[in-house]
Amino acid sequence: MKKAFAVLLLVLSIGSCFGAPASRAANIVLISGEYEYFSSNSLPAFKQLLETNYHFHCTYLERTTGNDIPGIEALDSADLAIIFIRRMTLPDDQLARLKTFVALGKPVIGLRTASHAFENWKEWDHEVLGGNYHMHHGNKLVATARINKENGSHPILKNVAAEFETAGSLYKTKPLGPNTTMLLIGSVEGQEPEPMAWTHEYQGARVFYTSLGHPKDFENPSVRNLLVNAVFWCLGKTPSSTEPLPKKTQ
Repeated sequence: MKKAFAVLLLVLSIGSCFGAPASRAANIVLISGEYEYFSSNSLPAFKQLLETNYHFHCTYLERTTGNDIPGIEALDSADLAIIFIRRMTLPDDQLARLKTFVALGKPVIGLRTASHAFENWKEWDHEVLGGNYHMHHGNKLVATARINKENGSHPILKNVAAEFETAGSLYKTKPLGPNTTMLLIGSVEGQEPEPMAWTHEYQGARVFYTSLGHPKDFENPSVRNLLVNAVFWCLGKTPSSTEPLPKKTQ
């Protein structure tokens, strides 16, 4: 399952031409707290992409055995948090630190299981992410992602394919909450489509969530562009360039 990590490292060999150093590099904290989708591989690789190609300052944190996230105090000086956590019961002091972060209006990106990240903060999905996770369709049903044409000009969708196949099961996420903008729509055969990626506003902060996050999703340049664009959008910035998509074969 480390193929996605290798693919992202290959992307780094393209060079650091995608973004120029900012006057002050934004501080981004990436937190892995799940064991199903190998975020302990994909997030460090994505961290390296952000640092090498876009010159951000990144801190990677990883869940230990149990419900502890050592180093979570890094949130105190962070400009953006990227959350890939599943059903954790955070210690009170760590949960308080995260709640303070979002209460201050700091932007957040949630990946896949972040919709059900905390057993002791169930309101997180509705209130912060603007979502409505209630299980998923079968793992054997291939999910297709399509850009929501109504919001096709959104900067997060720049250089993202209009349609592409995803690797993980399709999450059931509708209806979304108010103050959301749906960007990607997911579908599987014989079922109603579901929101797959959207933005939300919480306490004045920009929030982005996507149910993408399977290791194979990170092998797709459209997904990598989606996430890079989301990082810049959440920070109120614009990337100077994104990764080229493969040319379609005739």
